[in-house]
Amino acid sequence: MTARPLAALACALLLVLAGCAASPGGAGSVADGGTQTAPPGSGGSGATEAAPEDGLRVTVVEVVDGDTVRIEYENGTTDTARLLGVDTPEIFGENSPGEFEGVPDTEAGRACLDEYAERASAYAKNRLTGEEVVIAFDANEPRRGYFDRLLVYIHHDGGSFNYALVDRGLARVYDSSFERGDAFYAAEERAMADNRGLWSCRDGTPAPAGEGETEPAPSATPTPSGGDVVVSQIHADAEGDDAENLNDEYVVIANRGDDAVDLSGWTLTDAAGFEYVFPEGTTLAADATITVHVGSGTDTDTDLYWGRSRPTLNNGEETVTLRDASGAVVAERSN
Repeated sequence: MTARPLAALACALLLVLAGCAASPGGAGSVADGGTQTAPPGSGGSGATEAAPEDGLRVTVVEVVDGDTVRIEYENGTTDTARLLGVDTPEIFGENSPGEFEGVPDTEAGRACLDEYAERASAYAKNRLTGEEVVIAFDANEPRRGYFDRLLVYIHHDGGSFNYALVDRGLARVYDSSFERGDAFYAAEERAMADNRGLWSCRDGTPAPAGEGETEPAPSATPTPSGGDVVVSQIHADAEGDDAENLNDEYVVIANRGDDAVDLSGWTLTDAAGFEYVFPEGTTLAADATITVHVGSGTDTDTDLYWGRSRPTLNNGEETVTLRDASGAVVAERSN
């Protein structure tokens, strides 16, 4: 980890020597008057501030990893957002122990960080997927960063999610000029001192998983109500630019039985909660398949079209669920 900013070090020194940095309102208040509540599942220390009144309300439709999400605005358009001030271990790439102070550059150190990449992602999915949140920006940071991603704070359920990641030890603070740096660095120092979360990797062994840091393993096996109808394929990674080739994102449904099945009113739902309803009169013949494409087109006996205007299936990790007209789960599959 790179050196702390001088301001953060000076603040910490003042706290130790003089105890004079406490705000007038005591331990549960902040200097700007915002509400300081403890994020659910955190170590008990408060969030940095309340959600701003001018924050944007959005829905988290997909968690890419611990510090990156896809959001949907009220008008239905989507965007990708990167959480400000925090850096969780990489789930899709190789982790560098040198970025996490004290974690040894060994096979055990890297494996431990890989474990916390999974835990941070699981925690974000469990806390945020499908939830309405408030996003806010930082006056010291641009609105967009690398890959044109929004740079945001996420406020949810009375607390700052960014801050909770640091407080739980699921993320390090990355050095930048963001306004909430002092509070984030203080939370990181406490997590390090307590050997909390990924900071246990300094000993080469991950600590027991905390609440919400694991997710149940999805099943690709049809449930008894599914009979012989299964989700046989998820093709999430369209050739070329996904946004320009929506119909190459698709899900294949197969009937492995001896009788035709009426799919009228059945639904297909992705992990983010987007739902496709099979049209009235849709029939899947015995030993046949039908493909549901994400984009638009003319329905046929073998190909149906969801009508989405943007990429929907997650390339990295996706789970789709098939339900019959009564809402009973027929089959579920992950890529």
